[in-house]
Amino acid sequence: MSRLLQFGEIVPGYNIRVLNEREIRAGAGLLFVLMFISILSAIMQGNFTLLKYSIMIFLADMMIRVLLSPRYSPVLILGRFIVRNQVPEYVGAVQKKFAWVIGISLGLTMFILINIMNTFSVITGLICLICLIFLFFESAFGICLGCKFYSWIYKEKAQYCPGEVCEIKDRQEIQKTSLPQWIVVITFVAYIVGLVYFLNDSFKIPPRELFSGKSLEEMQQEQQ
Repeated sequence: MSRLLQFGEIVPGYNIRVLNEREIRAGAGLLFVLMFISILSAIMQGNFTLLKYSIMIFLADMMIRVLLSPRYSPVLILGRFIVRNQVPEYVGAVQKKFAWVIGISLGLTMFILINIMNTFSVITGLICLICLIFLFFESAFGICLGCKFYSWIYKEKAQYCPGEVCEIKDRQEIQKTSLPQWIVVITFVAYIVGLVYFLNDSFKIPPRELFSGKSLEEMQQEQQ
């Protein structure tokens, strides 16, 4: 029974319990899409219904991971199925647990403020933003921000981090960023700023239907 509820897996060659980073990233991606869509719905339409459901899904899944076992997390099970053909990348379980405790804290706060008190404020907006940042960094870059807090608070180096970022070593040549590359990035940012500055007014003009030449507003009025 204790093995069924253990936090992390015992894998030969690793001296601590570990988790599969690939399924964690996949799970973070699933949660990011869910939270992003629900937050957009609240911002753009003023409809908080989907966000309230999403908060309960997020909180329940995080609590299952921490209080029961990550192996029973519905989101991680889906993530495991999605990446089932990929070679596992093992990461230390202890820092992931700490990161998910942070997730529970954020989820509980949102649950109280939005689901129970039925309110919204700058506080809920900031928490939503923090959740999205945490999930995005995990899914897109494989960077566990909560794990970094673990190292700062406990003053000990986390073991088996994604991409071996915990190990002190020189970057390989392919990982280094040269001055010309940074110039390209800066130029591209300037290009985007220029697009917004010069084309914003023309881009604001609503498009017209290709064949009838009518605008979307005109078509909606006809349907009414």
